[in-house]
Amino acid sequence: MTENRTCFKNAKHLSFLYRCLFFLTVSLCSGCSDRTAPLDLSMYQYRDTRNLVTFVYNAAEIIRRDGMKSIPYFRSNYNRYRTPDFYLYIYDIDGRNLYHAGMPWLEGKDLYNLTDISGKQVIQFILKATTDPENPHGWVHYFWWEPGKFYPVPKSSCNFLVKTPEGRSLLVGGGMDYPHEEKEFIRIAVNGAVSLVEKKGEASIAEIADPKSPFNYRDVRLFAFYPDGTMLISPILNNSSVQIKILECADETGNRPFADAVRKLANRDRAWVVFMAKNRYQRELVKKCLYLRKTSLSGKELYIGAITDLPQPP
Repeated sequence: MTENRTCFKNAKHLSFLYRCLFFLTVSLCSGCSDRTAPLDLSMYQYRDTRNLVTFVYNAAEIIRRDGMKSIPYFRSNYNRYRTPDFYLYIYDIDGRNLYHAGMPWLEGKDLYNLTDISGKQVIQFILKATTDPENPHGWVHYFWWEPGKFYPVPKSSCNFLVKTPEGRSLLVGGGMDYPHEEKEFIRIAVNGAVSLVEKKGEASIAEIADPKSPFNYRDVRLFAFYPDGTMLISPILNNSSVQIKILECADETGNRPFADAVRKLANRDRAWVVFMAKNRYQRELVKKCLYLRKTSLSGKELYIGAITDLPQPP
């Protein structure tokens, strides 16, 4: 019992330290350019994604201008900020919900330690995403449930960290159910993993490979391999003890996307390669996109990448 209490106290202490460090980061960045301006949507391929970012951005602008007095305004206009496609929510940086157009009963609750069904720490992911320079619109991917429905569904949310005129820092966000897979999403994940490797070295590998980490979501799994094809993080197995010959892997037309990407990386540090694969539902050929980055780990060259869907014709 004593050991359990000690562990609980240590966990609470670490949580408190993380919140303090996050607040310090926010304070240090308060003089930097506001991440909500200007609004660049050129990286997105789908209209739904652009609409969501614009929706959240406009709400963030209201809060940045009017501060805490905007909360009563949002509460008196739930229907305006709850559409069939997405809804608005607002948190403080301690993880307490201040406003939720989709689920008003969550307002006032401390959701800092909330996890989804796959164990992802949703609010903590949002906190980190909104201060990640590789993630300008604070994208986070997880499972949530639709208001009035039972089953959790895949969700991607866009989030902004906003400083109010009163000096408070708030998280403003909204998400899409069953989102389209944007190329931008894997760019954020892969670039974030590369940054982590360059910062933490070997200690970063377990975090990147963890299914509960923000680097892995839905059908996207980050992978890492050395120039000779030896896998460090496997895209298909929970460990790399069973090796696959990744450089020999071919698509449905005979092309070798991984080998092609490595060739492109001979004179650059990142590459995109499009290839063909079977759709797992209709068994038809569809376009996939591989994003691969070159970095180094313990003095050895290393490739880190991910694969996502490309927009399909209607």
